[in-house]
Amino acid sequence: MSEVTASLARVAPALPLPAAGGTRTTDVVVVGSGAAGLMTAVALADAGRAVTVVTKGALGDGSTAWAQGGLAAVLGPDDDAELHVRDTLVAGAGLCDEEAVRTLVDEAPAAIALLRGLGARLDLDVDGRPALTREGGHSRDRIVHAGGDASGAEVTRTLAGALRARGVEVLDRTAALDALRGPSGQVVGLRVARIDGGALVDAGDLLARAVVLATGGYGQVYAASSTPAGATGDGLALALRAGAEVADVEMVQFHPTVLWTGPGADGQQTLVSEAVRGEGAVLVDRAGRRVMVGAHPLADLAPRDVVSATIAAHLRATGDDSVFLDASHLGAEFLARRFPGITAACAAAGFDLTREPVPVAPAAHYSCGGVLADLDGRTSVPGLYAVGEVACTGVQGANRLASNSITEGLVAARRCAALLAAGLPRVVAASAPPAGWAVPPAARHVVTAATTAHAGVLRDADGLAELAAGLTAVPTAASLDVATLETTALHTVATLLAGAALARTESRGCHRRLDAPETRTEWRVRLVHRIDASGHVHTRTEPVRTLVAAEVVA
Repeated sequence: MSEVTASLARVAPALPLPAAGGTRTTDVVVVGSGAAGLMTAVALADAGRAVTVVTKGALGDGSTAWAQGGLAAVLGPDDDAELHVRDTLVAGAGLCDEEAVRTLVDEAPAAIALLRGLGARLDLDVDGRPALTREGGHSRDRIVHAGGDASGAEVTRTLAGALRARGVEVLDRTAALDALRGPSGQVVGLRVARIDGGALVDAGDLLARAVVLATGGYGQVYAASSTPAGATGDGLALALRAGAEVADVEMVQFHPTVLWTGPGADGQQTLVSEAVRGEGAVLVDRAGRRVMVGAHPLADLAPRDVVSATIAAHLRATGDDSVFLDASHLGAEFLARRFPGITAACAAAGFDLTREPVPVAPAAHYSCGGVLADLDGRTSVPGLYAVGEVACTGVQGANRLASNSITEGLVAARRCAALLAAGLPRVVAASAPPAGWAVPPAARHVVTAATTAHAGVLRDADGLAELAAGLTAVPTAASLDVATLETTALHTVATLLAGAALARTESRGCHRRLDAPETRTEWRVRLVHRIDASGHVHTRTEPVRTLVAAEVVA
């Protein structure tokens, strides 16, 4: 391990919290209600633990419900675990932890079997087994799906139903503001507040023997992304303020095929699943020429980082705003049956997927980095756990293999729940939280516009330095509401992202430097960040365990 040159970057080390009006207790608090959070809570309830779920929106809001593709697992007769491991390591471009990947691959079939046992209605083949399809980077058909292109919605429906059936307490439309700390720095609960419009009301302390973050990613740090409005990095920022380390923040996966509707697009955009290419659709330019032929041996089914970088380079060279996804040869009947949601979403935007190529461009989609944790959810802070997209377990590496994310969320959730069911930390009194500052909502557009301009698919030192400098100049706020909470988290994420992307002088996975296009062996390390009591960012490097063959960026 080594310390990278100290940064002048500074983020909020604590928030200007509203006073707590009361105190409640529970065994475990789970923050977030996507696949990872819901599965953690269900498994803990089955183990007899008292669980409280805190979620910023309604139960089941979050990125899982929007997932179209499915869940990756070795279920086909022509598949085996070594192939899934190999595909994941190659896609991860040298930053995957091989032990974590092997655990994921080994436990994925059982996690999907459990999901089916809870009532998930997966799409089946003629023999009644889960129907399998292929996505980018996979060497076999191993993607389980539901409702054609509504896999995430079915996972959410299943787990939310299981949660309700078990009578788990849910505090919906409630914000987790900051962690409560014990005398030795351990996390012993949360300061939470109910969301009323844009205001935070009825703040209180929720004491717990363990806090599990399952808050998802930070795609909203970009002006336009495929992620829902709530993906503002709240959990990552909270963990950092609680003393936890975070890693791989620069590794933001851009999905290559997000529907392009114009240069002014803002907020959540329509995703066109990679599974459409898995069924035979191809990327073409304005003249109808194939974009990916010759760019990679897998052509349109290359790993996402390769496809996004190829498209971005094409757009940069031609001045075009988009490329086009041509699925028209697959037939209207097939597309309507296999991808009903995508077909309808394209039609609503004025495009007929069944008859014409539709315009697409890369957009921020998945956060490969997050709170440094193992696959059991353990972070660097006692009492604080992280599962799902908010966590950086080493499974996703520098570029997530398609449809490994929900699978990882389920596997990590089951493992974390088993760990906490076996034994919880003792009850410890909370210390008074420190006073802090925040970033006002007026700065949000500045943060997201600058991140989009300088830390997109293709980056360089000049742009990243400009981004980092701009982030040091944001104003501060002395009070808190929902918009301020989210803007502060986005500023934290952008600051770490800019610093890490500037420090990593190579191109690897999702991180592509125009001024450093080669992959460098000495950078087969993850950049790990923490903050001090003043909010200054400290960064060190940490080696990763992986296969030498996975070092090659495809």
